[in-house]
Amino acid sequence: MALGDSTTVGVGDPMNGSSTTDLSGAGARPGEGWRGWASLLADSLASSHRVTFSNFATSGATVPIVATEQLPEAVAKADGQIDIASLIVGVNDTLRSTFDAGRIRDHLHQIADELTARGALLLTVRFHDHGKVFGLPKWLRRPLWHRIEQVNLVFDDLHTRYGGIRLDMADYPEVYRRDFWSIDRLHPGERGHRKLARAFADELAVRGLPIDVRPDLDCAYRPPSRWADTVWLVKEGVPWVGRRANDLLPWAARMAVTPRTSPLALPPSSNAEVQRLEA
Repeated sequence: MALGDSTTVGVGDPMNGSSTTDLSGAGARPGEGWRGWASLLADSLASSHRVTFSNFATSGATVPIVATEQLPEAVAKADGQIDIASLIVGVNDTLRSTFDAGRIRDHLHQIADELTARGALLLTVRFHDHGKVFGLPKWLRRPLWHRIEQVNLVFDDLHTRYGGIRLDMADYPEVYRRDFWSIDRLHPGERGHRKLARAFADELAVRGLPIDVRPDLDCAYRPPSRWADTVWLVKEGVPWVGRRANDLLPWAARMAVTPRTSPLALPPSSNAEVQRLEA
């Protein structure tokens, strides 16, 4: 089972081979034009096992949406045992003024607890520096990275508590290469999706799960030209920044002039989460 946002939907890896997409992933739903890493991994697993694959990811999903909408649907469909469940979400949360690291922690623990209680091996990631990929100015890159690291700390905690497979995206140098990404640089391109599927397959094989045919790294995707990048920036990128400006930029400006006086720490759980863990 796959839960998460547009990356797990497959945005950036269109079945028709086009390299053009938009930041919203508009119209992208599993099975409706996008392929993506989760589908590639499921196909690879099917080379050696009988696989039932369900993708509950939705474009634009935040952690609360995964917890309150995707998780109940996934649990209901599972009706018992879940062997493997991916949980990749959190970037959309960092781009909103409503960002709340404590609430993100509570929801992610809830999701992981329910999935692993049904036997699921969790597949998660530790996010890279998105600002470096976007080429953001330092005044905006620093506060965004601060938020991403808060989400990463929660995933670190999940990995310690529930185990599973966690990929640290910063460990892969190609993450900072242009050909890893689709035209928006937010979603992996075909090459990025294939690399993500292959990395998870390799880790599953290390754990003793036989996979006869691992995801192929060869692809038809070619990175956009500078002209295509420029056209996309004018038609899609600038309007997207404009839509996000009232929500994100005032916070980023405040963070840019506020020095960090203490190291990052794991966000505190709510009282409900503490009581649940103690029980």
